[in-house]
Amino acid sequence: MNTYKQTDTMNSQNNYSHLTAKERETLSFPARFLLNKKLLKGEVLDFGCGFGKDVELLSARGIDITGYDKHYFPRYPKKRFDTIICFYVLNVLLPEEQASVLLELSRLIKPDGKVYIAVRRDLQYEGFRTHKLHQKKTYQCNVVLKFKSVFRNENCEIYEYRHYNQIARKSNPSCPFCNTEPERILIAESATAYAVLDKFPVSKGHTLIIPKKHCADYFDLTFKEQSACMFMMNFVKKILMKEFKPEGFNVGINIGESAGQTVPHVHMHLIPRYKGDVKEPRGGVRGVIPEKRDY
Repeated sequence: MNTYKQTDTMNSQNNYSHLTAKERETLSFPARFLLNKKLLKGEVLDFGCGFGKDVELLSARGIDITGYDKHYFPRYPKKRFDTIICFYVLNVLLPEEQASVLLELSRLIKPDGKVYIAVRRDLQYEGFRTHKLHQKKTYQCNVVLKFKSVFRNENCEIYEYRHYNQIARKSNPSCPFCNTEPERILIAESATAYAVLDKFPVSKGHTLIIPKKHCADYFDLTFKEQSACMFMMNFVKKILMKEFKPEGFNVGINIGESAGQTVPHVHMHLIPRYKGDVKEPRGGVRGVIPEKRDY
């Protein structure tokens, strides 16, 4: 039976996504699939585990698994995992919330680990609906990701995500940002961009925000791609504040050789600044032309 009825009222707040969690007595289909394929390796995290039934049943089968759910199991993990599962979470989140989850998954997986994301493929409508049981507005949408698909039928699709620099590519072999060294640790990654520490930092925490699209000029990126970079920057800034506690930041993009660009692939510099790191910080980014920094 359909547990939703349509409502004409749209709501930009998605406060009741947790009400879509289902109580079950058996393993979910994605959990059974991954278990049978022996893909649940090492330490496993169920991100967005709902009531935690998959965690309970997989643990009983000898899987070393931990559950996290913002509403039901809110103790946030403090380490990285070999395998992460995330089942039917993205379908009940707004686009910005989906992006945040993907960023968190990229932070929680080990550099050589894998994330398995299941999304529904049986949705006939999108948007806010009034949940018949709870009488609250809940959201649902179709989700298509750019990751490797390991299973699909009419009801669901399961994606496999690995860190961007763990996947070999033949395109643009000479570009250091299309083919980032596997040993470099990514700070965070979304479907469109990723962030790494600069190899030649000018300060502690100097980070590069890099779109996955091979493009030399920032202004040639689509609005969506530019927005993804800014969203990533906001996310990474919080990480840098927590880890390095800077007093300020410089943000910069070099576009063209005359502006100092040396790698023909867009990259944004997020540079933490610290009190006393230069004698006179006044002028900031105006210092790209030193004699015109002061005014």
